[in-house]
Amino acid sequence: MIILGSTGSIGVNTLNIAQKFNLNIDVLVAGKNIDLLNIQIKQFNPKTVVIASKDDISKVNHTNVSYGEEAILNAIEQSDAKTVVNSLVGFLGLKPTLKAIKCGKKVALANKESLVVAGAFIDQNNLIPIDSEHFGLWYLLQDKKIDSMTITASGGSFRDYPLEKLKNVSIKEALNHPNWSMGNKITIDSATMTNKIFELLEAKWLFDTTKLDAIIETKSLIHALINFADGSTTAHIANANMQLPISYAVLGRVDENILKHIDLVKVGTLEFKKIEEQRYPIWGIKDEILKNPNLGVVINAANEVAVSKFLNEKIGFLDISKITLDAINHFHNVNPSSLEEIFAWDKEVRAYCES
Repeated sequence: MIILGSTGSIGVNTLNIAQKFNLNIDVLVAGKNIDLLNIQIKQFNPKTVVIASKDDISKVNHTNVSYGEEAILNAIEQSDAKTVVNSLVGFLGLKPTLKAIKCGKKVALANKESLVVAGAFIDQNNLIPIDSEHFGLWYLLQDKKIDSMTITASGGSFRDYPLEKLKNVSIKEALNHPNWSMGNKITIDSATMTNKIFELLEAKWLFDTTKLDAIIETKSLIHALINFADGSTTAHIANANMQLPISYAVLGRVDENILKHIDLVKVGTLEFKKIEEQRYPIWGIKDEILKNPNLGVVINAANEVAVSKFLNEKIGFLDISKITLDAINHFHNVNPSSLEEIFAWDKEVRAYCES
């Protein structure tokens, strides 16, 4: 396998599965966590390593190390590996997704931005989503008429926070997720509910439907539900551990235990909440985004700029959604007809939001 983002949560879980099933790792791509990368290199002995910065090359314990976006693309093209696990964060993951598909490799996709910004231009024949929500929907599909699909959200760091205090929350508070520990970007996106907008867009491309919605399930045990035309609903219930969808994406079929079953008696109760626009302003454009998925490139670029500004203490938490909503209003007629236009619009939206 080729693992893009090996030191992140998805990458670490993928390597745990690789170890469990004795899978070969050909390429590791990582960012700044060189200490963890060196541990992974020692354990899995990849042929090629790619990192983010040239300055860190001397710190990597490997003889074949390169850096940067072009190096990632070259590593994908030159590798004989048949599977690419793409867990890179943000727009950076799009070109590797496209390169892997062009090279005829199977793409286990955790980089949701690839579909969010360019779903209309991505061949899905060799693409398998790793997101637990989309895995859950796939797992539930039957040969029955479907009415609609629902995915769940945790509600993020501020689901129970007083609304009047949201404008003054700190970065530390925003990164304090109630259910799990993941990277800064996705944790902030969970708190604003932008992550769930992204996942609905993903589902639109993956399952060819706009009859999609999301609800809050506070314990993150139910990941997806399908409402069938006959009035029945099925739910996918599993512990929140990415090793299950990763196993299916990498292995194709899984017949042995990956997770512990949930003891519903111990769980006792489940709590569901509506996603309220008052708490999550970005939710107000959910239907518009699903009706016009071309806006995916706008919402992603604006959000990446806004989250970066927040993490660098340049704006407040509520300003993240304000910047994104302003960009959607300004660029509401975006209609890219090619991948080249996707990249052009991405640059233009970023420039607008930076200013």
